[in-house]
Amino acid sequence: MTLATWLTVVTICVLGAMSPGPSLAIVLKQTLTGGRRHGMTTAITHGLGVGLYAFLSIMGLAAIITASPVAFSVLQWGGAVYLAWLGFKGLTARQSGDSELPDAPTTASAARDGFLVVFLNPKIAVFFLALFSQVVGTETSMLAKFGYAATAMVIDGAWYLIVAWLFSNPKWLEQLKHKAIWFERIFGAVLVGLAGRLVFGMLNGK
Repeated sequence: MTLATWLTVVTICVLGAMSPGPSLAIVLKQTLTGGRRHGMTTAITHGLGVGLYAFLSIMGLAAIITASPVAFSVLQWGGAVYLAWLGFKGLTARQSGDSELPDAPTTASAARDGFLVVFLNPKIAVFFLALFSQVVGTETSMLAKFGYAATAMVIDGAWYLIVAWLFSNPKWLEQLKHKAIWFERIFGAVLVGLAGRLVFGMLNGK
């Protein structure tokens, strides 16, 4: 692993992590409804999911998934259904009693959502296959392979930890919590829209 190659991986992983999508919506949703702890839990398990996909891609196992239309399709449809389910929960969220916040998620649900939003998105495998096919060869050592996967995991987890920390700042949270139920519904609509886009793409062979 050369410094130039590693910096290339870092740059691409940073851009990939910062791209808005279902992952950002999930981290923000968990942060605004459950607070910093839940947001950071989601960020950590999301990073672990990314690291797993990165390692599987490097080792060639993800190539089996993407080479099998059935496996790829099952994951795609599973991801769309999961996002739609999360979105429906957000759209139908209600305030509990006199609380200004909707029902707060549990730590377990935060961890689950962070991991599954990655695991049920096979396009992440395609992304890493495209990336690592440019930097990993037969001469690449196992240590270097672990290094690349760890780089992707740390960058992704760190980015979403920053997002969770910023949006759970007491000053921000105090202003946002009064309208948390509406943020829940907005993120629900975003997730349903993302699920719809996935389904549209699958039906059109994209």
